[in-house]
Amino acid sequence: MQLKNVKIGFAFTGSFCTFSEVIAELEKLSAAGADITPIISYAVDKFDTRFGSAEQWKIKIEAVTGRSVIRTITEAEPIGPKALFDILVVAPCTGNTLAKLANGITDTPVTMACKAHLRNGRPLLLAPSTNDGLGINAKNIGLLQSCKNIFFVPYRQDDPQRKCNSLVARFDLIIPAIQAALEGRQLEPVLV
Repeated sequence: MQLKNVKIGFAFTGSFCTFSEVIAELEKLSAAGADITPIISYAVDKFDTRFGSAEQWKIKIEAVTGRSVIRTITEAEPIGPKALFDILVVAPCTGNTLAKLANGITDTPVTMACKAHLRNGRPLLLAPSTNDGLGINAKNIGLLQSCKNIFFVPYRQDDPQRKCNSLVARFDLIIPAIQAALEGRQLEPVLV
């Protein structure tokens, strides 16, 4: 499947340690001709971390996509009524965002984007990055995996010895996971 002119919403949440890897995949999507609209959580919009400043990341994301980031709930709300995207990707998707989505909480630009997008019966693709994916958030991942139109980028334990509950998506599989989700199927295996 070609990605040229496919309308993709691409949302970032605050797993800052993965941003460089995710942006490399965002660049591949852009090079493939996808029409990408970036969305960021409040944490991404405001937090400076050891991985870079909020401003630095916003500039980089906007440079790759050629669009200003959606950064408020009110900017994200029209995604549903206007049916803006063929697919919405959340990468990285933190445990906090997973929990909110599993429990119907819409209090950030990213969760609003997801809610608005799902109302159109179109695919939502989540790329988890959470230290508690095999802990307290395991139930939320399980719930979301059983929901219609929600798909996952395959994920794995990232450091089973020191962080036994931690999961992170195989970000290099974002493009094949998008292609599968657009066909209505989950890229397998989910747990690699």
